[in-house]
Order: sequence, then C-alpha cells, then structure tokens
Amino acid sequence: MLIRAGYDIAFDAEVATPMLAMLSVHPSRNKDLRTLHRIAADPPVPMYDYQDAFGNVCTRITIPAGGVTLSCDFVVEDDGLPDPAAPDAVQHAVEDLPDDVLIFLLGSRYCETDRLSDTAWSLFGHIPAGWERVRAIVEFTHNHVEFGYHHARATKTAWDAYQERQGVCRDFAHLAITLCRCMNIPARYCTGYLGDIGIPPVDAPMDFSAWFDVYLGGRWHTFDARHNHPRIGRILMARGRDATDTALTTAFGRTTLVRFDVHTDEVDAVA
Repeated sequence: MLIRAGYDIAFDAEVATPMLAMLSVHPSRNKDLRTLHRIAADPPVPMYDYQDAFGNVCTRITIPAGGVTLSCDFVVEDDGLPDPAAPDAVQHAVEDLPDDVLIFLLGSRYCETDRLSDTAWSLFGHIPAGWERVRAIVEFTHNHVEFGYHHARATKTAWDAYQERQGVCRDFAHLAITLCRCMNIPARYCTGYLGDIGIPPVDAPMDFSAWFDVYLGGRWHTFDARHNHPRIGRILMARGRDATDTALTTAFGRTTLVRFDVHTDEVDAVA
C-alpha cells in the first residue's frame, strides 16, 4: 500500500522567533519512503536537524518577522495491515525490564501517576496482568472520555481528562498511558499520521493523531484508546514520555498559527 501524506502549516510572528519542530517522519520509517521527504519553508530560511534522546528527528528554525509557511509532501509504503495483536504477550516484572524501558514507568508532565495510582489499582488490579489488562485500560479510557476538538486544551493532563471525561486524541493517550504506568506496564506516547484508511469516510478535517505503545513480551505494541480498534496506515513521527517530548512545534517566543492543513490518503502510484 502507498500512502501520500504531508502538511501545510503557517505561522505569523512580529519578530524573529526560534522554533523547534518535530514534523519529520520517524527514522524507523525512512526505509519505507518512496519519495523525498523534505520540509520546505516559504520564505526560505535556514533549518537543520538533530536526533533527540528518544530518536526523534528535531528541526531547528527561526521564524522570520512576518511569519513562515512549513510544508511537506511525500509517499510512503505501508504493509496495509491493521495494528497487530499479541494476546499472549506477558507483563514483565519491573526488576526484569531493560534499563532503557524503565523511564516509561515514571510520571511525566502530562501523566501524573501519583494522582491516578489508587484509581488504577482499584479498576484494574483484579484483571490478569499483560495483554488483557492493557485491553481493559484501553476499553475504559475509550468509554470514559468523550472526544471533541472543542475539548482541546494545551495544559490538560491525564488527571484532568479523567476528571472532566472530555478530550482529544492526546488526552485519550495520556490517560491510558498513565493508567498503564500505574499498573507497572511501561507505556510511551506516539504521534504521527493516521488517515481514514479501511474505515468509512470521516466528516472532519484531517489532523495528526496520537496513540501509545506498551512494552509486553519483550517488545513494544501499539494501542489506540481513542479509536479502540486496530487501524491501518499509521506513520510514526515522534515518540516519548508524553506530548512534551513530541510537540509538533515549540516556539520560543510569541507566534500565531494561521493555517493548519494535513493530508493522508492511500494512492495507487508514486506521483
């Protein structure tokens, strides 16, 4: 399967403003690219990339006074299969986890394990550890939180989403991640493209999406608390502890988002 994806995002700025962007495909998908993947800036400005501690591609740019448009368009090959399931995947004892996985058990900016630990154990402590417990957490989160773009708030945490029972995809992910971590299941936040492939058309503007991975049976597995159904065609951009580590853009000054268009569609051939 071939997927054409990209974006057109414009910012206004009164003065030159440094920005950090995570708008590139994650290096783990580079081998699947079938066209050049390059961020274009209008007007042209210098940019350079580096990889952060989580292996994400970060782009440094200074938005000129007057603003800039960042765009990208590429084709990637995908296996066309839904998210795989592994019902026999076991939960590891904490003392047996790899060193680099332990960080995904800790509380973080948007995932307050200290505030939700008692709740998690009361809800899921009786459920067998492993895949079944994660599925229960996903099911609970999916049913507990009402999705709506008007519920979005940059400061909303997992605790807020639990209390308010409203949010967007990142809030579903944060709450499910936090509940998993409370149950000693390593969980990490993921963001990227997820088109309406293999499902009925959705009457809403295309957007980037958030989901999460859990570490069971010696490897990472994908879960999606918002959709609660295996999906086709995820294109990972970044992953980390929570949305702090994977923010699409972080401006070090005052900017205004004036245009935000994302596209993700299955295509028959490379254009």
